[in-house]
Amino acid sequence: MLKILIVEDDTQLATTLKYLVEDNPRYRVVATTDDAEGAIAEAEAHDPDLVLLDLHLAHGSTGFSVAVRLTDMGVPCLFVSGKAPAFPMPDLALGCLTKPFTAEDVHRSLAMAEDLLRGRETLRPKLPSNLMLYQSGEAVPQAEPGYIPSRPSLRTRLEHWISSHPRFAG
Repeated sequence: MLKILIVEDDTQLATTLKYLVEDNPRYRVVATTDDAEGAIAEAEAHDPDLVLLDLHLAHGSTGFSVAVRLTDMGVPCLFVSGKAPAFPMPDLALGCLTKPFTAEDVHRSLAMAEDLLRGRETLRPKLPSNLMLYQSGEAVPQAEPGYIPSRPSLRTRLEHWISSHPRFAG
């Protein structure tokens, strides 16, 4: 049985995700939470096999800082977001399921994530169109002509720095 933690600030969506996840008897939601601190606390308490992680969380926190800390704990993530990151982040997540999604999208995404976690070759003929799986060996896509990269904001850089220093993470 795959133990899943849901980190989503929209309580109605979190409840819907819980229902959709537990629609399959192979999966069990061990907890739901809406912010970074709760995510880390629940991960430590329940040792989930997978975290469904929204990128925009309550109290101004981001899913990226949570993903960094969960990765350090050895807990894999699948991003669930209204807007997918512009580039793959295989060091932080298995992939990203973009909202809105259907029940079938959630079921297929979980099956694909389970296959990746268990090291099984997937035989599923079709990925959901709104699921992007990250491969650790995949090439980073080239920037579009005229693209000017922006620097991460000070807040983002501080969140990443704080999350990587347990003394300050708190």
